[in-house]
Amino acid sequence: MAILPIYETPDPVLRQISSPVEEITPELQTLIDDMFETMYAAPGIGLAAIQVGVPKRLLVIDLQEPEEEGGEPVREPRVFINPEILETSETTVPYQEGCLSVPDMYAEVLRPDRVRARWLDRDGKVHEEWIDGLLATCLQHEIDHLNGVLFIDHLSRLKRDMILKKLAKARRESAGARRARAA
Repeated sequence: MAILPIYETPDPVLRQISSPVEEITPELQTLIDDMFETMYAAPGIGLAAIQVGVPKRLLVIDLQEPEEEGGEPVREPRVFINPEILETSETTVPYQEGCLSVPDMYAEVLRPDRVRARWLDRDGKVHEEWIDGLLATCLQHEIDHLNGVLFIDHLSRLKRDMILKKLAKARRESAGARRARAA
């Protein structure tokens, strides 16, 4: 397994619309394993293939929620191949979202609190079910990636611009610090 580079905004790769996975191959299984390793190392709870430069309709999620308050995170990796949202609830909930492609930036995004989704798992088995809570939020966030949409696109222009300016400033400061250490 390998840790893959994660593309960050404003890289145009992130704006590509991903194409459907045609067949489940050994290469796809390796990509899935590498995506989980990359997501855990980042650390994150979801990762779409386009975020590692592969424009395929594939995403992985592991909420890593502890069984009890303050307990150790429990891994429950889930693979979604060619996921689609068939129906959404009318009720929306706010969630403070972040993204590995918009590092260290967070903003409240309103999304439907329940979705009915259909997808294939890593073995090609079809699933269709209602999903709610954090998993529903995460699934919607990652499917957005497959459609070239970032969570900041759900924000007002003012909030989005503020986040992009903060991100640019953080990158400049980080680059300056690296240059100072190298000198």
